[in-house]
Amino acid sequence: MTDFPVDMTVKPEVTAFFDDATNTISYVVKDPNSTSCAIIDSVMDIDYFAGRITYDHADKMIAFVRDNGLTLEWQIETHVHADHLSAAPYIQDALGGKIGIGDKIMVVQETFGKIFNEGTEFQRDGSQFDALFKDGDTYNIGGMKAFAIYTPGHTPACMVHVIGDAAFVGDTLFMPDGGSARADFPGGDAATLYDSIQRVLTLPDDMRLFMCHDYGPNGRDIQWETTVSDEREHNIHVGKGATKEEFVKFRTERDATLAVPKLIIPSLQVNMRAGEMPRDKDGNMVLKVPVNGL
Repeated sequence: MTDFPVDMTVKPEVTAFFDDATNTISYVVKDPNSTSCAIIDSVMDIDYFAGRITYDHADKMIAFVRDNGLTLEWQIETHVHADHLSAAPYIQDALGGKIGIGDKIMVVQETFGKIFNEGTEFQRDGSQFDALFKDGDTYNIGGMKAFAIYTPGHTPACMVHVIGDAAFVGDTLFMPDGGSARADFPGGDAATLYDSIQRVLTLPDDMRLFMCHDYGPNGRDIQWETTVSDEREHNIHVGKGATKEEFVKFRTERDATLAVPKLIIPSLQVNMRAGEMPRDKDGNMVLKVPVNGL
């Protein structure tokens, strides 16, 4: 990892916001030496069966930023989530800031643009986002330099974002007792995910790792922060030197037993548009349900 500008002396202030409905953790990440901040993996609330969206979770983050006199510079999407909807445009309207995602979003847009029969009006060039990150790209949050690590496997567009001594891993890793995320979505691959995890585990031992999801395995309280050394030593899927062959066998067998995420259909349509709701020709918000398409 020496090719990347790791600076463990920079210690961002991280505030977590847990969404009970989707077991998602969103973050406000503040530069300790200024009012600048970023938001990582925001959530828009949806009652899918009622066809209603609300913004309670996003409003809490907006209130936190305003109440603390912060300036939002970035909203980072670690990947196109399949289990919750992004609130990035709503937050951007309230607070400003650029919306960024990995440049492989174009692969995801091409794949799911076909599945959802989006037509030519749906741009598949990532232009819905303000910034598209390549592996190793850097950006600034106040005086903090952040960088992105390409970590495909769960999806083709996953990235881990490193800000000082904190890394936001998306769904590349779970807490040590949670293991890893599935790799059976279109474009996912267990062997690729293993390689991506190994990249993350070359970061410094004391690097703080922040999860995007936690499900409280075995009834424990929800957690979202660990370290590289803890993951390397204790992760139930990749810790203690687990081989790629072992991981791929386990992950493939495990994924075959998992149900489709409850919000995958609305999530993909919204998130590949940077959080914007699809609309029909009259401007009404709509969602499609592809039959036997996923």
